[in-house]
Amino acid sequence: MSETAPPVAKPLAAPAFRRDLPLVRLGYVALTDAAPLMVAAGLGLFARYGVAVDLVPTTSWSALRDRIAFGPTDAALLLGPMPLACHFGLGGVQVDLAVTAVAGRNGNTLVFGHGLLADCSDLAWPLTPAAMAAALATRRAAGRPRPVFAVVFPYSSHNYLLRHFLASGGIDPDHDVELIVLPPSALPEALAEGTIDGFCAGEPWGSRAVDLQVGRIVLSTSSIWPNHPEKLLAFRADGVARDPGPAVAVTAALIQATAWLADPANAGKAASILHRTALPGVPAAVIALALSERLVLGAGEMPTAVPGAIRFAAAATRPLPRHTGWLLDAMRRWGHIPAVGVIDPTRPDLWQKAASQAEFPDLPAFADTPPAA
Repeated sequence: MSETAPPVAKPLAAPAFRRDLPLVRLGYVALTDAAPLMVAAGLGLFARYGVAVDLVPTTSWSALRDRIAFGPTDAALLLGPMPLACHFGLGGVQVDLAVTAVAGRNGNTLVFGHGLLADCSDLAWPLTPAAMAAALATRRAAGRPRPVFAVVFPYSSHNYLLRHFLASGGIDPDHDVELIVLPPSALPEALAEGTIDGFCAGEPWGSRAVDLQVGRIVLSTSSIWPNHPEKLLAFRADGVARDPGPAVAVTAALIQATAWLADPANAGKAASILHRTALPGVPAAVIALALSERLVLGAGEMPTAVPGAIRFAAAATRPLPRHTGWLLDAMRRWGHIPAVGVIDPTRPDLWQKAASQAEFPDLPAFADTPPAA
């Protein structure tokens, strides 16, 4: 009679953080364009460049702003206008930030609920400002109230790009529609409940609304400003002034992650990483579609190719003054900052050091032309 072999002791897993590396607490909101952070962590890129990173999820942009302003986070993946809003103390929170990279381009969709869709006589893709104006005229003629659109933060690319789109069609964003703020993950439910008529938000929430059969994607913000900067990697400026090393290391890892994401061969693994780490409540197939620049516009339809729906590339990570300039002009246009306000939080010098560390010392220019006011 044979004896049962004793269990073999297994070594403990390696600790999540090496104690000999500086620790950066980095906040984010769970969206498809958080992929560079998830990939950098999943592939061990942060440690490769000499830093330990604690990725801290938050559910709303206001909460993330407060965490970087008052602690305990050292850095965050922020909406493009947020460093400007923080500098001017909008929303009662003032902190100066240093932007070292653009994490992703485009990535947002405009979604209509079924009620607003019924007002549209022309739903050709992509929606035009004229078609939007015609839909609003139909509502007014029927005596229905102005539609309610949600954006994810008052000082967001979603708000300013949507305002630009509406104004291009002769629509006054402050009078012809009602704009409100809701956290990204709450938008599909709000659309289903009829609290809002539509929303502009980052993926995968537009695709999730389609998946739940509560709305239709009518526009990608890449149609408003092709290759617009969307999420920025930002650090507290006082921390960078004391020691820029950790910021350069995190930026180098992000640049390397975007280069990995730009390879179509990695799309499946990227979707799996993102689903597992940041978006477990969203089907991996929905995430994979968004990463592949294809979108299911309406329930039961085949995916539509949307070039630039979301874009990651090492060359696209360079922060540029023209991005800041357009956002400042938009914030002035809508009365959110003083007419004389001037600030540029970008740190191209730190980006260049990081790009060299990531072995991308001579990245070509990345094309993006801000829309005329």
